[in-house]
Amino acid sequence: MDAIVFNLTTALLLILIAAGGLALVGRDTIPRRRLPWLAIALTVLALAGVVLQLCWPGAMDALDSDPARPGWWRVLTSVFMQNGGVAGAAWNIVTLALVAALAEWFWGRPLALVLFLAGILLPQHIDALLGLAAGPVDPRNFAGSSGATYFLGATLAGPLLVRTRVPKERLIAAAVVGLGLAMWFVQENGHGLVSVYGFVLGALAWAVGHKLIRPERDLVRPARLTMGALPGVGGKR
Repeated sequence: MDAIVFNLTTALLLILIAAGGLALVGRDTIPRRRLPWLAIALTVLALAGVVLQLCWPGAMDALDSDPARPGWWRVLTSVFMQNGGVAGAAWNIVTLALVAALAEWFWGRPLALVLFLAGILLPQHIDALLGLAAGPVDPRNFAGSSGATYFLGATLAGPLLVRTRVPKERLIAAAVVGLGLAMWFVQENGHGLVSVYGFVLGALAWAVGHKLIRPERDLVRPARLTMGALPGVGGKR
């Protein structure tokens, strides 16, 4: 039962993150936005990681983030390994593609990449600084893209909270932090904690750089190849 509740709250948090990102970017603007090449590249890497695991039985031992094993590269390569079965891998890859696309459209490609890397590299150092227990409660955290995905997605909740005037959207942004904290304190669910870290960093990034960040650039200067050219995405221009 605990595992079911753990998975349900983890999924609910991602749904809130995605809803906030869609509200921030504007669901109706997606057909006019350029293809999110960073999101596509990250998704391809995640798929390549799954293929590597299928072809090489030793991939997980060599590339996961098990602290008992040496290797500086593990913190990066473990993000593109999956250890949650077929359903877990599919969920991680689909959500990575969605969240990375939303982040790229809002933050821009360079900053979205920086924030994604921050989601990989920063949490362990922040945990150590705050004196939190080392090591994940869920062993799947040794591998998988979910931690970086939740961190990146939560960076969008901070700007949404201050940019929107719609009460429902503000509630969604606040709920990302509230549910994240509740998941950590009640379940020791690391997805909630990294989402709080992402929210804080996203709020700081927006406060410092909002004059330079242009989330409407695709609408002002449309790209030649947009999401509307894809089957099932096109709509009224």
